[in-house]
Order: sequence, then C-alpha cells, then structure tokens
Amino acid sequence: MTITVTETPRLNSSERSTWQALVAQLGPNDLVVPGQRVTDHLKDHEVDFVVAIEGAGIVCLEVKGGEVWHDGEGWRQIRGGREHEIEPVRQAREACYALRDFIEKDPRWTQGRLRWDHVIVLPHTELPDDFDLSECPRWKVIDRTDLPNLVDRLREVLVRQELDRPLLTQHGITQLATALSGRGLPQRDVVARALANEDAADALTEHQAVILDAVRLLPRVEVRGGAGSGKTFLAMEQARRLAQRGQRVALVCYSHGLASYLERIAATWPGRQQPAYVGEFHDLGKKWGAPAGPDEALRNEDTVQFWEHDLPLQMADLAAQLEPGHRFDAVVVDEAQDFADAWWDPLLAALKDPVEGGIYVFSDEGQRVFNRYGSPPVPLVPLILDHNLRNTRQIANAFQPLVDSPMKFLGGEGPAVTFMPCSRDEAMDVGDDQIDLLLDDGWRPGDIALLTTGSRHPEQTERQKDGHKVYWDTFWDIDQVFYGHVLGFKGLERSAVVVVVNEEGKFERSRERLYVGLSRAREQLVVCGDPDFIREVGGPDLARRLNIV
Repeated sequence: MTITVTETPRLNSSERSTWQALVAQLGPNDLVVPGQRVTDHLKDHEVDFVVAIEGAGIVCLEVKGGEVWHDGEGWRQIRGGREHEIEPVRQAREACYALRDFIEKDPRWTQGRLRWDHVIVLPHTELPDDFDLSECPRWKVIDRTDLPNLVDRLREVLVRQELDRPLLTQHGITQLATALSGRGLPQRDVVARALANEDAADALTEHQAVILDAVRLLPRVEVRGGAGSGKTFLAMEQARRLAQRGQRVALVCYSHGLASYLERIAATWPGRQQPAYVGEFHDLGKKWGAPAGPDEALRNEDTVQFWEHDLPLQMADLAAQLEPGHRFDAVVVDEAQDFADAWWDPLLAALKDPVEGGIYVFSDEGQRVFNRYGSPPVPLVPLILDHNLRNTRQIANAFQPLVDSPMKFLGGEGPAVTFMPCSRDEAMDVGDDQIDLLLDDGWRPGDIALLTTGSRHPEQTERQKDGHKVYWDTFWDIDQVFYGHVLGFKGLERSAVVVVVNEEGKFERSRERLYVGLSRAREQLVVCGDPDFIREVGGPDLARRLNIV
C-alpha cells in the first residue's frame, strides 16, 4: 500500500515550511498527518504533524514558528507583537503519549509497542551548537538549518532509540492510518434516514392540526384525503381535543389492526383526554349487549348478513335504550369508507343529541376495499386534504396514479421503489427473499412489514391461531417482522414494506387493494408480482412509475 499526500492542508505560515520539507523528503510508503487532534481524560491535545516512517517509527512534531528562544527558565515566543511563555516540549510529549495510547487501544492495531518519539521544530530559529536542556537535548529539536534534512533527522531520532522495540513496517503504517480514521463510526444508516423523515412528517402532521381549529364550531365534518395525508392523526387528535373539553367521545373504526393502534395510542394520553370508547364498531355493540356473532373471516352469505345487517339493527335498538350517561356527545370515525349504510344508524342513535351531536368522519374513497358503499345519512361539511406528508416522494409518486385526485408531495427523500417481477405463485418466496435483503441493509425487524393482497403469508396464518388480540400485539413487537394482509392494514404503516401481489386474478376491488399496499410504506417500498397483472389492475402510468417494461 502506498500512502500519498493528495492536497495541501490548511496551515499557518510557520507550519508551511515544515510541511513542504516533509512532503518532499518522505518515502512513498511513509505517512504524514497534519493537525491530528487527540483527547484523553486530562485535556485536548493537537499534534502539528504525525509522521510515520517505514523502517523507523512514529514521531509527533510540535512546530513553533517566528521568534522563539529560551531564557534559562522557560521557552518564550513573540506572537502578535507580544511576548508569550510557551511549553513546546510538554505539549509535544503529552500529545505523543495520548496519541500512542489511543492507537494501541484500537483492537485493529496488532503491532504492539513500536518506536514513538516527540520532536520540536523551530523553522525560523537557529540554535547554538551547544544547546542542551535536561528535558530536551539538541537532537530532539529541528531548527531552520535542519529542515533540508528533516526526515533523515527524524529517522535518526527513532532508530537510535536504545529500546528493544520493532521498527515500523508498511503494514504498521496502514494500521496507523486505519486507527487514526476512528472506530465504531456511525455508518450511513437507513434507520437514521427514516427517523429523520419521520420526525419531519410528524412536524408537518401536527402543523396540519390547525384544520381542527378551523372546524371547532362545526359539529359535523367529513375530512377526505389520500393515503399519507395524516387522516388518522387528525381523527385521534380530534377525539382527544373533544374529550379534553369534557365531551364523552367514541373513536371508532372497522378493522382489528387500526383499532389496536388507536387503543394503544389513546391509552398513553392523560385520563381526562381519553375518549370514553376507542375501538372497533362491532365491539361497541358487544359492550351494549349485542352477540359476538360468527367468525367474520369466514365470509359467506350468512356472515355478511349478520355483520352488515342483523347486528347493526340490534345495535340500533340497544343504542336507543342507552341511559343518558352512556351516550356520546360526539363520534369520530376513522377509515369511514369501510362502513356499511346500516352501521351509521347505531352511531347516530348513541348520540345524546341525534340532531346536533358531533360527527367527525375521516375517509379515503380510494381505500374502499370492501364491497360496501355506506355513507353518513346526515349532511357533513367536507374538507379535503391534498398533501402527502407520510410517504417519501418516491413512494407517493409511485402510487399517485391510484389516487382519485392529485396530491402535493411534502415527504422526505428516500430510495427508489423496487419492483421484483415474478409469477403469482413465486411472489411469496420472492417477498421472503426481499425481507432478508432489507434486514441485511440495516432495517430492524420491527421496521418491516410484508403485506399480501391475496392469500395470507404462512407466518400470518400461524400467528392468528391465538386470536386477533395476540396477533395484533405482534404489530408492536420490535423484534419481529410483521406479516399481514392489505385488508387489515389500512390506517397503519411501516418504514419498510414488501407488498406481495398474489391474488388469483383481477376482481372488483383489486385496484383498491393495490393502492392500500403501495401506500403503507413510509420510507422503502418493494413490490413483488406479475408485471402483466399489475399493469392490468393499476394501468400503464402505474406500470411506468414502477419501471415495469
């Protein structure tokens, strides 16, 4: 390895002549490092020049330019037109020992104790021939007459040490350069970038809460916005603000996953800010005495009839019988596009004032992934969110063709979206391989989710055996990758998401499922699937943005 000097460092006028002499005289494998700082428990030190000479050792130079002399008691120097007391020998000695200690503690240093020394350089001063100090003999000082032979003098100082220590080799110089570059340094980190983007998005989202100030006097509002626009944050914030004002509030959604998220977040708020109810619409009915019903995952005519018609009718009857203290001043509904028509009746019936009671709805028609077309049966003041705050610009740009209306991208910068072409049958295995690559890139398991659009991943199926609550607890497990389905992940997000497009064929809601999947990643998105299927479902513009040829 040849170590060469590639550019002139920033030096003062006193150091420049020393630097020029070193560069001109050092060998091709030698090393010179100007202005090397080192800190120990005693103080901060600076070595003007660290010089490593192959076949000799390592010497630390302390340069004192201008008019320098010794008055019999101490060293003196004229600096800025005034006389100053200086201690170059002590400076050089302490800095050398501190640097030697730092190098030898580096686990990559395998050279043991080599030949180290410290030398004073006085580039403008000529010493008398008989100069000598007990702490600094003549051979440890380089004056202006010695500069033409500077490196030879330094080599002599090192080689003439009467110590049984090895001479510095080229390998040792390489290790010295490595150690001087530091150890345990923070590398480019995908998590650090993601956290920075997340902090910026949080600030933008919180700023967007001024919308709630604007509608403070409006009791019935619908907030519409695409993925990444901060709807869920606003829904939670509205529920929190209403509760803080003393209102009895219900914060309601449809899916298990989003309900789990809302419950966890609301539980961290002070008691007086917590809504009276946070959770799934159907669980609210159970609190009133409605039956648990069949397993909703086993969708057939009977289960659809129960969940979308029979249960809402029972809930409406139960709500009508609620005592005033169990009714709500306001209802906040997140992901309201999931609601069927019949589900609104129980919520209206549960209000203390069915006519003026608060109804705050947050929805995204583009994420209507269920065959339900319900809408509140009362007039609401519409507000539109047209800014994407949560996704990186690369991700937001990728799924823009699936959004009903254009959005402004305010998210941070991130990596390009990755598309992995494969057949439907291969998509799951390809997705698993991509999880491994994300982990290799530095993502933590808790940063990653794999979402399917068709059949569930075997890991999800296994985790769901213990019930919905246990399964959704894994969403919060920082030591596990989360495995889910796009139907249950609306309103949720992960820093890195692998979307496995594995539906058996295109059907009525394929486009919406694809939209939900692509919009769940905040920072890094990988899509695995059949290019022809994605082009058919998402259209040519989406295919182009995913680099599908």
